[in-house]
Formats: sequence, C-alpha cells, structure tokens
Amino acid sequence: MKKLLVAAIGLLCATAIVVQAQDTKPAKKDLTPEQQAVMKEMVAKYDTNKDGKLDKTERAAMSQEDKDKMTKVGLNKPKKNAPAAAGTNAPAADK
Repeated sequence: MKKLLVAAIGLLCATAIVVQAQDTKPAKKDLTPEQQAVMKEMVAKYDTNKDGKLDKTERAAMSQEDKDKMTKVGLNKPKKNAPAAAGTNAPAADK
C-alpha cells in the first residue's frame, strides 16, 4: 500500500512540474520611453525594406555612433569579443 501511495505522490509531483513548465513563457521585455525613441529613430533612418524592423544587413549599415547610441540605452548587447579599453590590457604571460 505504501508503494502505491509513494508512486501516486511521485506521479502527481511530476505532473505538476510539467504543467508549470509549460505555463511559463518568457515575458516580452517592454522598452523604456528612451529606448522606444532611439529605436524609432534608428528604424526611420536605416529600415531600407520598410518592414518596421532592423535586420542583419540594415544593422550592418549603421554607423558606429548609432550602434553606440543603441548600446548605451540597452538595445544592443556589446560583443563578447570586443577589444578591451585602452590601458586595461593584461600583461603577457611569461613563457
């Protein structure tokens, strides 16, 4: 009888976990008013195919100043392999 009860509780817990995992969707991040203004400006300036979005080719055509502006307000993630700022280079390892 105990085995049946343990199995039923285990099945109930597993079902609850699966149902909860299916219900959770990542929330769409709302843009701040500053981000909305910058995004609207960039779309107006660089959206060549007029679809309301910036695709890879349109983003590649952006000036570095505009890319920095988007990064500053949090719309672009800085590249992982970006060169380090001047003066922060680590000393070379001895051989």
